[in-house]
Amino acid sequence: MKYLILIIVLLANLSTLLVLMEHEEVKKVKPLHTKNVVPKKIGVKEKKKRFYHLLVPAINDVYNELEKQYQSAKYDIENNKNQEKITKLKEKYKVKTDKELLIALKPHKKSIALAQAAIESAWGTSRFFIKANNIFGVWSTNSKQKRIAAQKKRGKTTIWVRKYDNLDEAIRDYFYLLSSSPKYRKFKELNYKTDDVCIIITALEDYSERGYEYVKELGTMIKYNKLKKYDN
Repeated sequence: MKYLILIIVLLANLSTLLVLMEHEEVKKVKPLHTKNVVPKKIGVKEKKKRFYHLLVPAINDVYNELEKQYQSAKYDIENNKNQEKITKLKEKYKVKTDKELLIALKPHKKSIALAQAAIESAWGTSRFFIKANNIFGVWSTNSKQKRIAAQKKRGKTTIWVRKYDNLDEAIRDYFYLLSSSPKYRKFKELNYKTDDVCIIITALEDYSERGYEYVKELGTMIKYNKLKKYDN
């Protein structure tokens, strides 16, 4: 009888240990920024709360990667090191000089990215976001890319938008687009010269067909929702 009680106690302790080990393994798993499921009925407050919950960690992760890349390249250029790496970065970002590379590599403010994401995805409820993880409304003109068709056409022409496997991929592509396209060269130059978000966004007229009205909306979005706090 004594041995039976001892066995029962040992089994109970083993069960508790296994539960604790399983709990620790779950805590170690880093959340993936992937699937987007929006409830059928959701209020504005809850919509924004969900948006920040999804986007802020994802944008922070990508921004930190890009900032680290920028600081590393800056160090290499100033100390004349890793020239092969610098050359490859110039090719990737379509620039020629060291200064142009640093302008391209310096990531723009997170408040700008959040404001554009909120506008382009209607706070994370748009069809493009739900179906394709496309949080920034990025178009596709390459049939070899993953993409989905917009519901509206321009005349007889189908408009396509990029489809991404997860949010991190979408955010990286967005930052790369603004850093490598000649269309946004002025935007990147302003971002390199100043930390004033209100000045930097004035060079984003070409991001939308609405031009200056889009810039005004960005400014209002940043100010009203106090998005600058995410830049600290």
